Amino acid sequence: MTGKKIHIFDTTLRDGEQVPGCKLNHTQKMICARKLEELGVDVLEAGFPISSPGDFKAVEDISKEIRKPIICGLSRAVKEDIKVAAEALQHAARPRIHTGIGTSPIHIEHKLRTTPDKIIERAIDAVKYAKSFVEDVEFYAEDAGRTDNEFLAKVIQAVVNVGATVVNIPDTTGYCLPDEYAAKIKYLVENVKGIENVSISAHCHNDLGMATANSISGITNGVTQIECTMNGIGERAGNTSLEEVAMIIKQRFGGQYYTDINSKLLTSTSKLISQSMCMVVQPNKAIVGENAFAHSSGIHQDGVIKFRENYEIIDPLEVGLTKSEIVLTARSGRAAVAYKAKEIGYNLSKDELDIIYKKFIVIADSKKQVSLDELGTLLKSTVVAVA
Repeated sequence: MTGKKIHIFDTTLRDGEQVPGCKLNHTQKMICARKLEELGVDVLEAGFPISSPGDFKAVEDISKEIRKPIICGLSRAVKEDIKVAAEALQHAARPRIHTGIGTSPIHIEHKLRTTPDKIIERAIDAVKYAKSFVEDVEFYAEDAGRTDNEFLAKVIQAVVNVGATVVNIPDTTGYCLPDEYAAKIKYLVENVKGIENVSISAHCHNDLGMATANSISGITNGVTQIECTMNGIGERAGNTSLEEVAMIIKQRFGGQYYTDINSKLLTSTSKLISQSMCMVVQPNKAIVGENAFAHSSGIHQDGVIKFRENYEIIDPLEVGLTKSEIVLTARSGRAAVAYKAKEIGYNLSKDELDIIYKKFIVIADSKKQVSLDELGTLLKSTVVAVA
């Protein structure tokens, strides 16, 4: 690989599991952790150990078994949280404590009911205490998206000074636009001394549909770690989508940036997470949605059949699929009908295709989609199959 590596911090098992109805049992969580390790994530945020005995055990058991990625446990900037996270991570080959506190005026005044100076004190104390247990400490400035850049830089400077190895700049409420988030990262790079010696992490939410765009704008301005989830699941409207970031970097930034994600496992990983969490992936979801490589318009179908890249910028093989899907609908043209007919053993002449197509359109107009079986029945009653 050439270029700069972008580390993938997967929080499917922590932030993703916070979605109502997506709670995993212990067995499911272990299976998903193994799959994410196979996928090639660099950091696996296994849970929030102090939140429940079940989460503690999951982080502990994942730490014992999963050896390739860094195993991370979340905590607040509270000593007991940090201590419990350290206990859960004690068997990890590469443990990381992820601790932090809100930094926006809204959080300081209305959630934490404290002062900016106290926030900096608590941030310093949390990082120092976490460093007494592990070397690798990530600090998150919650609601950094709505935090004044000058104050955010003061907080980040303070935690860098006491040994934070990663600084997480979350757009917790999905508030930022890409240029705003980019400017925020750029400001930190230019104004925090020693920040070049730590990893800058982007943790973006999707409340305005900007999570992936913000993450990418972060990368081009100094971010070296992206916090994301499979299928983009997460609180409210979700998190940055792992599969989107991985494929954007692969397709648009080859040679400049890279990840260690095995993209050919994206589809199977997506399906496992979806089934385990009972969270349906929307059909038009980028990369892993059922319709991401499906074509039903006659113009598009004809183009794809002639040359796939007419309408696809990603080879479906690259994300673990076998091929593009030509879907027969009332919008389909002759090229699609001939293509699907050949798929089931019928080489149609032009005259045969004209006859079949007229009958096909009548059927297609009465339903959303024509199946291969229905096409086969139509063909069988009209032409002779070619051996």
